[in-house]
Amino acid sequence: MEYNRIVAVTGLPNLYELLTSKTDGAIVRSLEDKTSRFVSSRIHNLSHLESIEVFTTDENVNLADVFHAMKNTGDALPDTTDNKALRTYFEKVYPTMDFERVYASDLKKMVKWYEVLQKNNIEIKLTEQPEEVETEIESEEAETEIEEVPAEEVGEKEIEKEVQETKEIKKSKTKKTEAKAEKLEAKMTAEEASATEAPKKRGRKKSGE
Repeated sequence: MEYNRIVAVTGLPNLYELLTSKTDGAIVRSLEDKTSRFVSSRIHNLSHLESIEVFTTDENVNLADVFHAMKNTGDALPDTTDNKALRTYFEKVYPTMDFERVYASDLKKMVKWYEVLQKNNIEIKLTEQPEEVETEIESEEAETEIEEVPAEEVGEKEIEKEVQETKEIKKSKTKKTEAKAEKLEAKMTAEEASATEAPKKRGRKKSGE
């Protein structure tokens, strides 16, 4: 029985092992009497123990950390009906617990849950997170894709490239200039021809009169 399958069910005492999840609820088995039952999600909420956190005066800690502290002290568990004894016990076991926000009812639950886990020999162990896998590029593949070129050769190639580009630009500009000149010359020729024809027409008209 694994710790990550142990749940608390609202409205029901004790702890349960989650057997099967369903769309409308879950089937659980009691750690106390080993009976199985269906719990509806419309009536009950399930809380995995490994997802429960406890308030402290610093950052919140996982409930498993408190359980480990309880185990390491070796002290006898307090009477769950004595709120003062509960407070005294946890002040020693976990002094940084925020007792302003962790109530006597919460302390009582932690003691009872710990007893049930010990009785069922369940190891209090959180689910391990998978390690991030780093992808590496093989050096051989990288070497085949890179062509080493001497620095001097690189400089010559760059200069040759710039010269070629300059020539192409000049050539393009020359072509554009020649085209403009041809258009201007054609325009001027047309204007001169028009100016020459106009006097001839006027002269012919006068001689006819």
